[in-house]
Amino acid sequence: MSFRKRNVAISGPPGRVSGSVLGSSLDDVENVSRLDRSVHDAGAATIPGVRPSPLDGRLTTSTGTQSLDNLLAGHAGLALGCSILLEENGTTDYAGTLLRYYAAEGVAQQHHVHVVGVGEKWGRELPGLVNSSNHTEKIERHHKMEDKEKMKIAWRYERLGEFGGGSPNLRAPPSVGGSTSSFSAETRQPGEPAIFCHAFDLTKRLTLSSSAAIDFIPVLPVQGSTSPFPPIFQAISQRLASSNPDSIHRLVIPTLLSPAFYPPSASNPESILQFLHSIRALLRQYSTRLTTVISLPLTLYPRSTGLVCWMELLSDGVIELVPFPYTIDTGPSLTTSGAATAEEEKPQGMVKVHRLPIFHERGGGGPGGAAVGDDLAFTVSRRRFVIKPFSLPPVEGDTEAQKGGLDMGKPTKVDIDF
Repeated sequence: MSFRKRNVAISGPPGRVSGSVLGSSLDDVENVSRLDRSVHDAGAATIPGVRPSPLDGRLTTSTGTQSLDNLLAGHAGLALGCSILLEENGTTDYAGTLLRYYAAEGVAQQHHVHVVGVGEKWGRELPGLVNSSNHTEKIERHHKMEDKEKMKIAWRYERLGEFGGGSPNLRAPPSVGGSTSSFSAETRQPGEPAIFCHAFDLTKRLTLSSSAAIDFIPVLPVQGSTSPFPPIFQAISQRLASSNPDSIHRLVIPTLLSPAFYPPSASNPESILQFLHSIRALLRQYSTRLTTVISLPLTLYPRSTGLVCWMELLSDGVIELVPFPYTIDTGPSLTTSGAATAEEEKPQGMVKVHRLPIFHERGGGGPGGAAVGDDLAFTVSRRRFVIKPFSLPPVEGDTEAQKGGLDMGKPTKVDIDF
């Protein structure tokens, strides 16, 4: 019996391809794909605030909120050419906070930001950048606290990342200088690494320089049942057509269909759905330059109505914010996450992910490090908007019975002696 080298065909018809030839062809295809991706990544590196997805290499940009970036199907950001519809129940404005982060990130990255409906006062309320030195000290202090409270577990589980980090093999490569900085793309030195997601402070205000490309598109008054959206769409399309082909645009639409900014005719299905159809067409036309984030008050337009159902179908991603009632704050046991510590802040509400912008056959689609279907909660503090898993704490009370159960199960000397 003789031994032969593997992957070498012994014999076969003339048209058959040997294993070695097949392997070489696959290597060539893989090398070509790697070359294309390297060229694609090099082009993305020249655009501030844009980087390729770790899943499939499509260009993504940050929403200004790191935990929301990690929630978007493993792409570590919002893919260009996609839209997100933020729905919120109640009279709070947490969705407006996410939109301000999104707009402030665009200003910091020198992107073109188009704000629809609200005036310049909304733009003057954008959060300011966090001081890099103070923020670094706070992060180091937080890491030290986590190290003290870290539970010792098996070495195989220590490789699993926390929520928001995504899968270990799908995690985006971190930048050398960290993920936060107080410098924008304009003030960054040539030798400094590019910042993908900045850190913002809600107590500060972002200073808009004369070179900031942010404009506010008003809602013009109309008469009767005339739609107010055609002038808005025309203004957006003209700005996109007249801009630099390499520029990145962000379309921000806060509190869509709110009676405070829109006339009654705006809520007609033939008006709002046609506008969303047009925005969707713009996103597909400028698939490497435009992203859109819209907020919708569910108190005025519930999800059970057919209008909102069609609006969700015309959006690439749908995320619902469900704030806790103010009466729950009196009971700390209901608003404390099961994984929270005494130093962590209590969540302000729940997050429901109804749809994510882009799924991928390589495993994208899970909300960060949490499993699909897990309960998520959001916490708004002075300097960040965090989305993390939520679980109710164990039931407190009846401690005597718990102690009694432990005492009954404890072995005694009589049980040990034979």
